[in-house]
Parts: sequence; structure tokens; C-alpha cells
Amino acid sequence: MSITKSDVEHVAKLARLELSDAEKEQFTEQLNAILKYAEQLDALNTDDVAPTSHAMPMVNVMREDVAGPSLPIDKVMLNAPDEEDGQFKVPAVLE
Repeated sequence: MSITKSDVEHVAKLARLELSDAEKEQFTEQLNAILKYAEQLDALNTDDVAPTSHAMPMVNVMREDVAGPSLPIDKVMLNAPDEEDGQFKVPAVLE
């Protein structure tokens, strides 16, 4: 697979970029070099490599979610700028 100058022009149009002819040529060469480099991966034998989503094993490092005692509502409401019926009262964000 290779990138043509018309491919670069199409992407530039979608991105609303104005490119000079020299820039179009430069980007065509650079993108083709990237694709050529990526094609080297086809030569690798990956038969014994398990598919992964991360390069390193990921583990959950969070603590267990354990319910504990809460603060009394009257102490919590001391931090509220405005309160109504034991709930924080905030300005409406929807009309």
C-alpha cells in the first residue's frame, strides 16, 4: 500500500489545510516512508505471541470498596453554600 499525492490532497481538504505543492510532495514521501517502516512488522513471527491490550500486565491497585461510617448530615451541610431538605442546593444548569 502506498500514499499518493491525491490521498494527501484529500486528507488536507478534509482537515481544511492549504498545502503548497512542495508540502504535498514532502508529506507523500514521509507518509510512504512510515508505511514502509510499518510493513517490516509483517516479517515478524507472532504465532506464539498472545494478543494483549497492554505491554505490561495490568492489575487493579485500588483498595476494596468497603462501606464505613458517614459524617452526620448536619456536619456535612456546614460545608454547603446553600442547603435545602438535607441536600446541597446548587444553581440550575439546564433551562
